Amino acid sequence: MPQYVASIDQGTTSTRFIVFDRGGNPVASAQREHAQIFPRPGWVEHDPVEILDNTRQVAAEALSRAGLRAADLGAVGITNQRETVLVWDRHSGRPLHNALVWQDTRADALVARHAADGGHDRFREKTGLPLASYFSAPKLEWLFAEVDGARAAAQAGDALVGTIDAWLAWHLTGGPRGGVHVSDVTNASRTQLMNLATLDWDEELLRTFGVPRAALPRIVSSSESYGVVSGGPLAGVPLAGILGDQQAALVGQACFEPGATKNTYGTGCFLLTNTGTQPVRSRAGLITTVAYRFGRDAPHYALEGSVAIAGALVQWLRDNLGLIERSADVEALAREVEDNGGVYFVPAFSGLYAPYWRPDARGVIAGLTRYANRGHLARAALEATAYQTRDVLEAMRSDAGTAIAELKVDGGMAVNETLMQFQADILGIDVLRPKTVETTALGAAFAAGLAVGYWRSGADLAAELTVERRFAPAMTGVRRAALTAGWKKAVDRSLGWVD
Repeated sequence: MPQYVASIDQGTTSTRFIVFDRGGNPVASAQREHAQIFPRPGWVEHDPVEILDNTRQVAAEALSRAGLRAADLGAVGITNQRETVLVWDRHSGRPLHNALVWQDTRADALVARHAADGGHDRFREKTGLPLASYFSAPKLEWLFAEVDGARAAAQAGDALVGTIDAWLAWHLTGGPRGGVHVSDVTNASRTQLMNLATLDWDEELLRTFGVPRAALPRIVSSSESYGVVSGGPLAGVPLAGILGDQQAALVGQACFEPGATKNTYGTGCFLLTNTGTQPVRSRAGLITTVAYRFGRDAPHYALEGSVAIAGALVQWLRDNLGLIERSADVEALAREVEDNGGVYFVPAFSGLYAPYWRPDARGVIAGLTRYANRGHLARAALEATAYQTRDVLEAMRSDAGTAIAELKVDGGMAVNETLMQFQADILGIDVLRPKTVETTALGAAFAAGLAVGYWRSGADLAAELTVERRFAPAMTGVRRAALTAGWKKAVDRSLGWVD
């Protein structure tokens, strides 16, 4: 049996390829960034061809660095930015337009039109999702309306649509020469086109958003053999796992029991709690989503709270304000001050996601005085991620009806000691950081390895995971309440900015 499994971690800002051993330890990796395209305010696009090329390049680089060949891999999995969607030509494999990124808000007017007939929750019972431009369906509606020939090509069977997992899987398994057009249940559950009860595309939703069924991928489980990679550095390797990035992190943190909760700190911030084999309908502004489905086993569901801007705020301090030279510098700058100095930063650059769902919100910096300096802005930026996480966790406790005793964390910002300690303080619970922080990539590798027998069960993975550090709360309840009240006031100031 091959010694390793690997995963393609296709994120919002970069693509990585990581090889793991049986203990869940990374043994080789490579990473490449791709361009962020902003044609207009609120519009965000990616070049899917660049993403595909980067995928092949990082796979080759990682294998070369470790002296490995494709034959050394038992399977490869895909984890990807969710909701980002595109349309491409079935015969040439070329996209008809850049991919519309999950952050893109150009479909806001279409969302408002749909919400006028039944409100923003009109499809929540079927999909677990509120109407929002965040999800794929309104983005596809825009593409079919605005890209010449796209709708006719899709209806005629000459064009395919899908999220990034489907784009990569199709090309890797042959593309125009027999590529497999599939998307797993976790990604499909984020399109607003899949019915949570049937785990299939829903005819009413397809009619509403004008998406031809023939153009859509086949919905599959998160762990099964979909096909074999055709050509390139991974030729001959089974493609056997697909998970949306946040569900992959849930799996990579071994959150297999109901109530297990994780938060991933990346470009955005995503908190998920496993609710078991029955979906829990949110009453507090959260998303009901598929957590994972392994083979023919019953699917597991999750409640999720999505924060649009987390690490992206640190990038904004770096790129737009020039406050820091490198993203990692934000922690040292924040440590120059003892607290936020009364400053709060609400990063509602494209509205507020869970639990508010307010597209009319915009970013504000509140509480400024002559006392405030660069350090206070840096600390307020870090604290914004922790406050948004608290908002989501409170909603999650309300919906799930159970206490959440600890929070497992991962993602790029989880290495920030200042942020993690403040997160524990403002939540009042322990925050656990794993030894292997590449949990998103590990989750996809686990799904792939499970399908080919490299791992036997979730217990195999859980047994290998260790906690690198536990952050215990050290803040008084009075101080916590005062800081949270200030944050709530700042959020109120951000609302209603867009008419």
